[in-house]
Amino acid sequence: MCERINKCLEITDLKDMLQKTNDLYAEKTAYKIKVEKEKYITFTHGQIRNMINALGTALINLGLKGKRIAVIGENRYEWEISYLSIVCGTGIVVPLDKSLTENELKRLIQKSEVEAIFCSHKYIDTLEKIKHSEEGKMKLKHLISMDLEQNSNGIFSQKELIKVGNKLIENGDTSFINAKINPEEMSIMLFTSGTTSQPKIVALSHRNICSNLMDIGSILDINSEDTLLSVLPIHHVFECTVGFLLSFYNGATTVFCDGIRHIAENLKEYNVSVMACVPAIYEGIFKNIRTKLAREGKLDKLLECKNKTMEERKKAFEEIHSMLGGRIKLFISGAAALDSKIEEGYRLLGFNLVQGYGLTETSPVVAVGTNQYNRIGSIGKTVPSVQAKLIDVNDEGMGELVVKGPSIMMGYFENSEATNEVLQDGWFKTGDLAKIDDEGYIFICGRKKSVIVLKNGKNIFPEEIENLVNRIEGITESFVFGKQMSSDKNDIKINVKAVINKERIKEAYKVENDEEINKAITSKIKEINKFMPQYKAIRGIILTEEPLIRTTTNKIKRQENLDAINGA
Repeated sequence: MCERINKCLEITDLKDMLQKTNDLYAEKTAYKIKVEKEKYITFTHGQIRNMINALGTALINLGLKGKRIAVIGENRYEWEISYLSIVCGTGIVVPLDKSLTENELKRLIQKSEVEAIFCSHKYIDTLEKIKHSEEGKMKLKHLISMDLEQNSNGIFSQKELIKVGNKLIENGDTSFINAKINPEEMSIMLFTSGTTSQPKIVALSHRNICSNLMDIGSILDINSEDTLLSVLPIHHVFECTVGFLLSFYNGATTVFCDGIRHIAENLKEYNVSVMACVPAIYEGIFKNIRTKLAREGKLDKLLECKNKTMEERKKAFEEIHSMLGGRIKLFISGAAALDSKIEEGYRLLGFNLVQGYGLTETSPVVAVGTNQYNRIGSIGKTVPSVQAKLIDVNDEGMGELVVKGPSIMMGYFENSEATNEVLQDGWFKTGDLAKIDDEGYIFICGRKKSVIVLKNGKNIFPEEIENLVNRIEGITESFVFGKQMSSDKNDIKINVKAVINKERIKEAYKVENDEEINKAITSKIKEINKFMPQYKAIRGIILTEEPLIRTTTNKIKRQENLDAINGA
């Protein structure tokens, strides 16, 4: 368990957090928003909190007190003030994934019984259709656009509601400002991403989220002088807690990414100091850095830095740091396993990259590496208020990771059967297999459901082999799966589907056509096989340029990818 190294601001709920941090950071910049090239607007923390109070007051005035209200849209400050205006005195917030199809959205809106939705205006037509479908079954009454300047055709304008709320407050309406929060009640309804099954609704309370905020704030070096780049989908609890809410808690500045291809330039443009992101992004950036170093004949310089301090490494690779703005002090990788070679590479360059681990059900952070506690390949130690242990441990010291603490969900909404499967005596079964060393560092081995069991009883973790395959120049991502190779249904061999970049392969291996590309990649995979036990060797290869099917947080949807391979 990590020890608290920063003074922890005690908060009971998110409303309490907004009030206490306003006293500390009211004049600090909360958001820097690009309106066009090299033109920005800024909002202070004080201004944003006033917007939240006004918007919440207007929502209560609309008759939405105690109701469920959804938010859907791209990462933007309007999304964030919507969330807080709901959860800090109005009702229950339901963040929705903007990438869902109309039918999926309809199902989730109906299941969660939302009565109003904040949305970017481009979703209005779809939501209007959903609103008027199946009369009598939908509770949805109000659509609120984040983009409209004024109310129009029955659609509310968020900006107009803020003006209405301000007038109500001026006239003495304190219904939102003085609203009492019960930190133990369900206030947030989150749908799981569903990589292997139908999504469930995770019920979270203010206590869940606030305990996690206090834990993270007490061990990570993030403060009001920092600028955080918002990249991951904001409906997901990792970005929501570790990005948006932590920024409010610490009085930091949030800036928004222009798109995955623009991350490196955004880091420089905004002088970003902290980013929480997924492994695929860090791997992509590192591949570009490595290519640059190789072209300049500086790869050996990385190895020379092994015994140097982080500051010495940073100075040795000052040019690389300048490429990313020169102000990076913390990269957090989460949502999936990061290749330890990539993690080590960043640290040799002088970048403080740490791995974090958590789930929607844990609000989300269970463990994270810190300045004080980090080890390559580990997700660090548990945050201060979370306990962890292993169950069903095998001879190799590996077992299922189970965790306990105030950030663990209340349960799955209206699904006691699913809740009882994963929550026992306060311990939450993560579904991940792990090892814990003598000092408390946790090493995730893979998802329990993803393990491939061979005829000889050996367990194969796809993620381990995918990390090796992904290091091959020209392969952008891969999916490892078991395939029956004979009439014996237990005769399972390891296969891989690799997504390739043909142009990069042609340049790297000096090849021209598809046959030569296949030979080059097959040769590289055979090299991997030489260094693995025979039972782990890759026996079949599929090369494609089509990307893998993933969730919006970049996790591989294993069953859907397997169905695609099998033609299901």
